[in-house]
Amino acid sequence: MTRDELKSILASEVRQIAPEIEFEDVDPTDDLRDALEIDSMDFQNLVSALHQRLGIPIPETDYEKLSSIDATLDYLFEETSRSG
Repeated sequence: MTRDELKSILASEVRQIAPEIEFEDVDPTDDLRDALEIDSMDFQNLVSALHQRLGIPIPETDYEKLSSIDATLDYLFEETSRSG
């Protein structure tokens, strides 16, 4: 899966969690939770949605690797490349 495909999936899932946020306007290096104005439960829902959509495990110990949009895309790219 390409990074662009992953970005599209992430954007789609973010819109489900935070529909008021314009994903394209978020700085990809900003803290993800702050930029999306989501709490820990919303973040958990986002991680769960990504897990279900991509079929990859995202253990809680890896949550710190999902600190920004860029970091999340790096993580997802690495994990999907490894599993696929």
